[in-house]
Amino acid sequence: MTPPPGFAQQITFLYAEDPAPCRRFYAETLRLPLVQDQGGCAIYAVGGNRGFVGICQARGPREVTDPRRQGGVVLTLVSEAVEEWHAWLTAQGIATEAPPVRAAIGITHIFFRDPAGYLLEIQRFERPDWPRP
Repeated sequence: MTPPPGFAQQITFLYAEDPAPCRRFYAETLRLPLVQDQGGCAIYAVGGNRGFVGICQARGPREVTDPRRQGGVVLTLVSEAVEEWHAWLTAQGIATEAPPVRAAIGITHIFFRDPAGYLLEIQRFERPDWPRP
């Protein structure tokens, strides 16, 4: 049997009880272009037409409080400009967990939260084995 073809695109859907502030955050603060408004979900492009994030109306409150545990979500956006993003977010009044940190695993990153409380990371790979866009 021949395996199916590889995946062409990826969407991460995030659910918010009040999606309006999240939609503004992803469009205005993170400056992601809206590619489709489905009413209950708005889908934004991340880095072209291969990666997307969807902001959707939640059916109820989130039950997972620590996103790094089973069932949690961390949305990671890859950028060479981690320090510039840190300055931009700070200027927009968005608190980050810490200034940019270079981790032992060969990345530099920051963490912050969106209006619905999702943990986001902006990360730069310092490793030569990471595939470049």
